[in-house]
Amino acid sequence: MKDSWLSFLKYNPLPALKQTTNPALSYFIRRDLLDETLDPIEKLWTLPEALNLLRHQQESGAWPDQHPKKHINSPTNYLLLETYRNIGILIELYGFNRAHPSIEKAAEFIFSAESSEGDFRGIYGNQYSPNYSAGILERVVKAGYIDDDRVHRAFQWFLSNQQRGGGWTLPMQTHEVKTPDWKTIMNSPTIYPFEPEKLFSHSVTGIVLRAFAAHPQYRNHPGAIKAANLITQRFFLPDKYTFRKNASYWKKYSFPFWWADLISVLDALSLMKLPKENRGIARALDYFKAEQLANGMWSLDILKNKSLPDLQLWLNFVLCRFIKRFFDLT
Repeated sequence: MKDSWLSFLKYNPLPALKQTTNPALSYFIRRDLLDETLDPIEKLWTLPEALNLLRHQQESGAWPDQHPKKHINSPTNYLLLETYRNIGILIELYGFNRAHPSIEKAAEFIFSAESSEGDFRGIYGNQYSPNYSAGILERVVKAGYIDDDRVHRAFQWFLSNQQRGGGWTLPMQTHEVKTPDWKTIMNSPTIYPFEPEKLFSHSVTGIVLRAFAAHPQYRNHPGAIKAANLITQRFFLPDKYTFRKNASYWKKYSFPFWWADLISVLDALSLMKLPKENRGIARALDYFKAEQLANGMWSLDILKNKSLPDLQLWLNFVLCRFIKRFFDLT
């Protein structure tokens, strides 16, 4: 039944969502929740907020470091980090894709940070960062880089560095490097290798799955499906490693997606077409059903990008979108 996702919830969230005066959010609500046929997505590219963001892009395709004096001698490539952040806003909130020259320039800058192995190097200095590599990969795939050889190389890197039991880790964690020492080793010529025999980190795996879920081919890869089923067994539990270990991080959200949380992971799993009858998914959906307010909305703990307009509503929209996807599968 078309509206079975609404029947599942305690209250109908659509009346509250449809009251938004945000034209970009309204577009996605009408397209993805109401199944309306709308004008091309390019109409959002001329909105003032999007144009203002584009004005700060550099000729190289990157966005500038917001605190260059603070980051002198930092091992982190803040141009790469800021570009990752800003294309996320353009892609997720305004529907930008590679047809826009600014996204093409940004993507070429990002690909310049891809190593010969296939990962994106620079956020953690010389060290592997599968979490940020996956976040970056997710965004260039969403921008329309589907058949690019550089994208395929990145996915093959992830598949080659998957834990034997499934999922992914951050090598600095498995080698038990203490957080205060991260800056020291980021510029070290010694790169900490993956330890495939160790347990996976759901905090890392949840981000990697977003990249796989975004790609129409790789979302069906057996390695990705295996990891997707594994992570459903970790909902509401602490991570195996110290990085974002506390179980409370499952309920702390960001949009555009940054870390792994219930909303971002369930969004990925819905794209991968895992069934809502999966025990972990069913439990998570029941949790959101129980947390729904009488106005149909959810009050969510937001960790990042708090200055973005209507962020609570954006997250509520995404929450409804993946619930609808799960029920549309049946």
